[in-house]
Amino acid sequence: MLDRFICFGKIVQYYSSEGTVSESYTNQVFRQCTRRVFLASAQYYTRMVLPIDPSRIDPDDIGEKQTTLEMDHEEAIEHVREVFSDAGFGVPVEFSPSEMLNEKVDAGRDPYYVLGACNPEVADRALDATDNKLGGLMACNVVIWEEAPGRQRVYHVSIMRIARLVGMAPDNEEMADIVADTGEFVEEAFENL
Repeated sequence: MLDRFICFGKIVQYYSSEGTVSESYTNQVFRQCTRRVFLASAQYYTRMVLPIDPSRIDPDDIGEKQTTLEMDHEEAIEHVREVFSDAGFGVPVEFSPSEMLNEKVDAGRDPYYVLGACNPEVADRALDATDNKLGGLMACNVVIWEEAPGRQRVYHVSIMRIARLVGMAPDNEEMADIVADTGEFVEEAFENL
């Protein structure tokens, strides 16, 4: 297993010429990094061993879908909400991280909006199938952000697929059916965007 060190938000790995992790150099860099972090925060540093290699995850593994809409931001939000509702999703939660961050920390973010979509029947089945763990990932977010005035990106990943990938959901026929059902709903919505 490869150690990956998170240092100032970056994964740090060093390999020897044979392609193996250079333990001594990695440890040296980790010590330097943690010293900087310790000095900066006086108490915190992070060392994390990842159970999977994120660079090897295919977008299909997480049900990634995205498209671009040529319309203004508010119009795109309404359009996405309507299309996902027509595909069988409710939208019980929605908010604008950009408005919140711009207000709280003067972030200067371009318009960014999250629609928390949910198909109640499938969500109920998924909670049962995961012993309620899937609730930690709910709702199925559809994100709309402004790439440029009049151009919006719509982005979604499948919480059902992610739950299976990280072990929150069983890898069985029941969960496979849930993944397939939500995939069909999302596919229909993206076809109609």
